[in-house]
Amino acid sequence: MAKIPAGQGVLRRKPIEQIQEGRGEGQLTKTLGLWQLTAIGVGGIIGAGIFSLAGAVASGTAGPAVLLSFLIAGVASAAAAFSYAEFAGMIPKAGSAYTYGYAVLGELAGWFIGWDLLLEYTAIVAVVAIGISGYFGFLVDSMGADLPAWMLGAPGTGDGHVVDLFAVVLCLLIAYLLTLGIKNAARFETVVVVLKVLVVLVVIAVGVFHIETANYDPFFPYGVGGAFTGAATVFFAVFGYDAMSTAAEESKDAQRHMPKAIMYSLAISMVLYVLACLVLTGMQNYKEVDPESGFSTAFKSVGLGGLADVIAIGAIIGILTVMFTFMLGVTRVWFSMSRDGLLPRWFAKTDPKRHVPTRVTWIVGVASATIAGFLPIGEAAELTNIGILLAFVVVCVAVIVLRYRQPELPRGFKCPGMPFVPAIGVVFSLWLITFLQWQTWARFAVWFAIGLVIYFGYSYRNSALNRGPAADGSAPGESSPVESSPAESGPAEDEPPHKS
Repeated sequence: MAKIPAGQGVLRRKPIEQIQEGRGEGQLTKTLGLWQLTAIGVGGIIGAGIFSLAGAVASGTAGPAVLLSFLIAGVASAAAAFSYAEFAGMIPKAGSAYTYGYAVLGELAGWFIGWDLLLEYTAIVAVVAIGISGYFGFLVDSMGADLPAWMLGAPGTGDGHVVDLFAVVLCLLIAYLLTLGIKNAARFETVVVVLKVLVVLVVIAVGVFHIETANYDPFFPYGVGGAFTGAATVFFAVFGYDAMSTAAEESKDAQRHMPKAIMYSLAISMVLYVLACLVLTGMQNYKEVDPESGFSTAFKSVGLGGLADVIAIGAIIGILTVMFTFMLGVTRVWFSMSRDGLLPRWFAKTDPKRHVPTRVTWIVGVASATIAGFLPIGEAAELTNIGILLAFVVVCVAVIVLRYRQPELPRGFKCPGMPFVPAIGVVFSLWLITFLQWQTWARFAVWFAIGLVIYFGYSYRNSALNRGPAADGSAPGESSPVESSPAESGPAEDEPPHKS
């Protein structure tokens, strides 16, 4: 018998048992192992934070205290990471915070987070693309090349700038890569993450010999508040595991591997962040740090121009992994919301051969390319952070609620220090939100209002929970016909066809 959704109206919840069984849902191909998941997590965390944001926050917000900015953001992120790990080991499905909120706090809460993440993740892809473009500009200048001004930046960022063409191309390139299938894409991601980590290690190993301790004084040139403002700014650089957790449904053994991948990726990334920030602010006075290509200009300033070029190339290649992780995240959230009927189920259609949601992937690719091409990095960055922080609040609250509501549910990982650790995640996240600019709140309010109109005008009526288990023509326990399942759509990705 079909289970009746818990709650009524906007508070109805998708039963966790139903999510675990995958009843009434199209499925994604399970191909990812532990280290591929960890690579996706590290790929999402390390990138713009080191190669772009560290310099920007050091030069204009926190000074040498950018180190504390990352540590503060890391503490808040770690508290939430434990909560994500518990859910990831219990609900191995696409959607991450959206799915967790839907199952525990109700449909409206799930919609609210899912809708928010669509904007946040797409904007992060765009911000990272612009950051890579800054290093591309550094390389062009160092080689003495003279490219047309119209293609070098968004309107208002320089004389004659019309579009950041390089950032646009990068967004579309990542979208194409994701349409090739998760297995092929994950292989590329793993290789590039290894190269990126090696570049960061070289930066640290060489840069430590060029540190001038006088550059650390004053440590708080913008006051202690500058470190906390910087933490709110760099926060999106320390939560790539959130986007990685959206790929849980594509993991071979999500209940065991997802919690480990979350913790491994955050631990590896925070160690590298701290060491890199020490090197950057030790090599140059914070006033001289370039906000767009900090490490390259820092190494060039000490006579290591050749290594500076290598770092710029490594940054361009390495930051691609951040774009990969967050574009993967937004497409899986969108896919999951559409599969649940909260958005048109047309978007949940997967490619019959690759079993990936190609429709939403290309839409996100074009949207992120538009933002990256025509908005300055500051304005694009303002579209991020607040929604992720609120998602952290929802997940941390939800893990507490579910632990007491259904303690008997099998959990592959249990968040330690319940309820204090998740509560720390809530407090830190809300605290960091207070440091965001009013413009960020205004943009968020507009997006939220649009979301409410769509939810009550479309999603509430078309929700799979509202229509019932047979609303799409499938019997309880069967896959919905809007999705192509591997069994009926040909051999899975990278598998040879069976001989007759």
